[in-house]
Amino acid sequence: MIRILLFTLLISSSVWAESLDRIVAVVNNEVLLESELVEMERTVRQQLREREAAMPPAEILREQVLERLIMQRLQVQEALSIGVRVSDDGLNAALREIADNNGLTLRQFRDVLEGDGYDFADFRESIREEMIISRLRKSQVEDRIVISDREVDNFLATQISQGGGEEAYHLLHILISLPEAALPEQVQVAQEKLAKIQTLLTEGADFSEVAVGYSDGQNALEGGDLGWRKRGELPSLFSNVVPKLAVTEISDALRSGSGFHLVKLQDKKSEETHLVKQTLASHILIKTNELTTDNDAEKRLNQLRERVINGDDFAELARAHSDDTGSAIEGGSLGWVSGGVMVPEFEEKMNTLGSGEISDVFKSRFGWHLIKVYERREQNMAEEYKRTKAREQIRKRKIAEDLENWLRQLRDESYVEYRNN
Repeated sequence: MIRILLFTLLISSSVWAESLDRIVAVVNNEVLLESELVEMERTVRQQLREREAAMPPAEILREQVLERLIMQRLQVQEALSIGVRVSDDGLNAALREIADNNGLTLRQFRDVLEGDGYDFADFRESIREEMIISRLRKSQVEDRIVISDREVDNFLATQISQGGGEEAYHLLHILISLPEAALPEQVQVAQEKLAKIQTLLTEGADFSEVAVGYSDGQNALEGGDLGWRKRGELPSLFSNVVPKLAVTEISDALRSGSGFHLVKLQDKKSEETHLVKQTLASHILIKTNELTTDNDAEKRLNQLRERVINGDDFAELARAHSDDTGSAIEGGSLGWVSGGVMVPEFEEKMNTLGSGEISDVFKSRFGWHLIKVYERREQNMAEEYKRTKAREQIRKRKIAEDLENWLRQLRDESYVEYRNN
């Protein structure tokens, strides 16, 4: 009797396992199981609840989840076929970062997951799959995106034509006036005056000073300063000329009913300025290796620091001793450094220094450093910022388009069979 009951239990267990782990799809040479689909459905439902999003009908949700599983499996297969891997060390580092972002140790994070009913080993492998897919997409799509300067120019031009990205121009102006129905002799006199002014400017005379002395404009005594004008506020005679001028460039002579005009673009700016704090700094780097320990590197840099304090030239010491070959050639110069460019430990130390100060010796992930700060400034990076944002938007659009095409091609070239039984 006991043997019969045991046999019945084994049969029941086997049937239950088979029903739970039945094949729901075949993807190339691999199968997707019911248990994988159920687990993914559970995760998706939880995400929808957390976002307070509407829950689709169960049948539609299952179809969507199954398609996601299929595409994940196809991408992992493709990644493995071309040698994309994620090591255990890389995976563990990613898991620690996820735990840190949640304010937990890795052990605490594992306990929380298991308390919510998730198997940590399964979660760990799901993160590995996400990392593999991310690296695959980067190599097959993202790294192949190329954005030319012309594309950025066209993008910004389109924004302007659609009423966005308007700039303001600071203009200086010289007018050689003419009466309304000027006689040829009057025009000749005006042209001679214009030629004299242009000669003075070509020889390096200050535009404002020339305007005070020779301009017939209303703003002559202010050095011809017209102030800041938006494009829509420019006189029609200037509207097609000023936007093409470089800063400090002077236009060719422009003729209107009121006479001859010269315009200088003193400066220009976007409506939204983007001020960036920058630091002019140099550094000396000593890297550690099999022959140079941390103690050795720290000691060498402290000796160099003493030499700088006693009057030795920082740039010369950087050329002779720094392991950062790129900056060493320039005497350790890093140029003007904007916030967020350097690694946090370097930037934090640099930001504590005043102009002319030298840091203590400290360590970053790249080795041991000594920094000298020369100067600080706030720079209007509106133009650079605008072009950077434009490039980012173009890149995102291209990635989305190319990724969609790549995934569709991957799907079309694969064998997928649905099992409805």
